[in-house]
Amino acid sequence: MGLSLVFKGQQTTGIGGEQISSIGQGICVLLGISVEDTQKELEHMVRKILNLRVFEDESGKHWSKSVMDKQYEVLCVSQFTLQCILKGNKPDYHMAMPTDQAESFYNSFLEHLRKSYKPELIKDGKFGEYMQVHIQNDGPVTIELESPTPPIDPKQLAKLEKSQQRKEKTRMKAPSESSRERNVPRSKNDPSASSGAEGDVSSEREP
Repeated sequence: MGLSLVFKGQQTTGIGGEQISSIGQGICVLLGISVEDTQKELEHMVRKILNLRVFEDESGKHWSKSVMDKQYEVLCVSQFTLQCILKGNKPDYHMAMPTDQAESFYNSFLEHLRKSYKPELIKDGKFGEYMQVHIQNDGPVTIELESPTPPIDPKQLAKLEKSQQRKEKTRMKAPSESSRERNVPRSKNDPSASSGAEGDVSSEREP
């Protein structure tokens, strides 16, 4: 799960000029859901969002208070483009969870946030809609979070290693006899040289 957090300032979301949600001071959460995400990643991200110490305390000391400590608001926006993988210069989104699954996952994420904090302080836009998001980024401060990578299954790792070894052996395989013969340079005076297509070898001629 990819996450971009923008802190403090006013944030609003709208569709076609209509304002859908807005908050005052707080966090704007841009959430990118991966095909690999599970309930475990969801719970991890909710804990991080609510407990990350990114605000100053009463004495002005920075990085001391969380959004819950300050009783600030949270605005969530689903953003599948955070799961972008570049293929050359073209963005590819095959790692983003399909829309039908992602919407259910996103709603579960919001529900968990509301249960873990004050429901009235959790706002969101409209899932899957083309929105205009206006963010007044104070600082600016933006933090990117990634959910922990799950440990690789040893059996699966062994299969991957064997597959890679097979590929290496194939690449290192010696060329065939005919390939070697095609690559041998021939003298212009060699009577066995053919004037035909590359790789053709004429039969030995009688003197």
